[in-house]
Amino acid sequence: MQKLLKYNKKIILLSIVLIAAFFRLYRINEYLTFLGDEGRDVLIVYKILHGDFTLLGPTASVGGFFLGPIYYYFMAPFLWLFNYNPVGPAIMVALFGIATVWLIYKVGKEFFGLGVGLIAAGLYAISPLVVTYSRSSWNPNLMPFFSLLTIYLIYKAIKNNSVKLLILSGILLGITLQLHYLALFLGVIMGVYIFLHQYIFSKKNIFLIFKQYFYIFLGFIIGWSPFLAFEVRHGFPNIISIFNFIFQSQDTGGSVNFTPTISNVFFRIFGRIITNFPEPQKVALGAHLNMAIWHYATLALGLVSVSILFSKFFKEYKSHSPDFIKTSLLVVWLVFGIGLFGFYKKPIYDYYFGFMFPLPFLIVGFFLKSLWKKNIGKILSFAILLILIYLNTLTIPFKGPANRQLNQIEEISQAVISKTDNKPFNFALITGGNSDHAYRYFFTVWQKEPITIENEIKDPKRKTVMPQLLVVCEIDRTLCHPLGNPLWEIAGFGRAEIVGEWDVSVVKVYKLKHYKGE
Repeated sequence: MQKLLKYNKKIILLSIVLIAAFFRLYRINEYLTFLGDEGRDVLIVYKILHGDFTLLGPTASVGGFFLGPIYYYFMAPFLWLFNYNPVGPAIMVALFGIATVWLIYKVGKEFFGLGVGLIAAGLYAISPLVVTYSRSSWNPNLMPFFSLLTIYLIYKAIKNNSVKLLILSGILLGITLQLHYLALFLGVIMGVYIFLHQYIFSKKNIFLIFKQYFYIFLGFIIGWSPFLAFEVRHGFPNIISIFNFIFQSQDTGGSVNFTPTISNVFFRIFGRIITNFPEPQKVALGAHLNMAIWHYATLALGLVSVSILFSKFFKEYKSHSPDFIKTSLLVVWLVFGIGLFGFYKKPIYDYYFGFMFPLPFLIVGFFLKSLWKKNIGKILSFAILLILIYLNTLTIPFKGPANRQLNQIEEISQAVISKTDNKPFNFALITGGNSDHAYRYFFTVWQKEPITIENEIKDPKRKTVMPQLLVVCEIDRTLCHPLGNPLWEIAGFGRAEIVGEWDVSVVKVYKLKHYKGE
């Protein structure tokens, strides 16, 4: 396999990278997600670029605590370069996604050889789930790159006994933890890996190991420093909340669902990421034979691939092979990456696996390489690869109609401004779960910000209540009743009457003024 590929390595790798770029950048402005959370983020970054610096990032999806601000810092130059167009940060995410493809190639090649590097990178380049999370601006979407880079550097640090790389891997861990708190799993993985390799395999002195832990921790403090600065300044509110969530929350800890949970996670690591198996809630295995075959073939692929990896792991341990330093890292990453999910009792979403996205591609790549050693294996390996490519091209993210969310929000925002007669206004959004940040972002960029209505304690003279209220209704128009709506922005405006209504894009826009009676 190596001989077949070595002369065409550069062409194949360039082709894979170009395919990855196409899948991530093609019509990205038309397909990217731009709702309330995305609007909130670009609004904060816009303010950072105009001098309103922050040491806090987005809120975590659970627990009620905040992440660090590093994602906002990554967003800032791209939002500025694209003249405050929200597509800029999305392109930043896409570029990191492309870089991840190259990094997977590098790691796969160094760990297992050229063929594994190219196979893993090629499959990662076209994986629909991976591609989807590479086409929108969202803090967890950078996790695959930084997780893989952290894993790779801890390997290089231990291999070369490098203090600098230990510190650098700690810095990257601190950065990754600001992207999503599941990076805590990476910290456990790094700690177990060092102990396994240095103490159990290499019989190093325990004090040397603690010294290495210290260097990683030192780097972590540096990488985590923006968030830590906020915590020190405000009495550690988020760290306390995180601690309570982990050790005292009803959502974490051992349960009877431990084994079913890790079984489910194991299947999804390979099914959702490698074979493009549909979301569990959309599948009824007994209803279609094809689905059952797809499911069990995926399970077989995962089990066989992992078995081969474990076989290599135990052989290298017994023979004291120098390659154990590589294999053991992947095994620890797999075992603890999956196993720690068993302590989580709430629903587990696909993006939670971001810190593990690269791993199954490396494992499957090694499995296909292992098959290649025999003639019948070459045929089987090639057939499996073709099937995987076929499955992953069934649901290309940009195959369907574009959502045009960004264009729609901009169009609606323009319509709202046009109805204000260039006079001060209040704004309200009637929605089924969204927030108004996406609209407010455009209002802010255009310097047409609505006045926010304050309560009577802050504003006893009702100076924040303007003569007009513009309302955007995102729900079913037959159910949309802005008059008397309990939403604070509407209730706070007071008794009103509708003086105009318009259909704009996919919503209805209302203009309300204070009711004067007959």
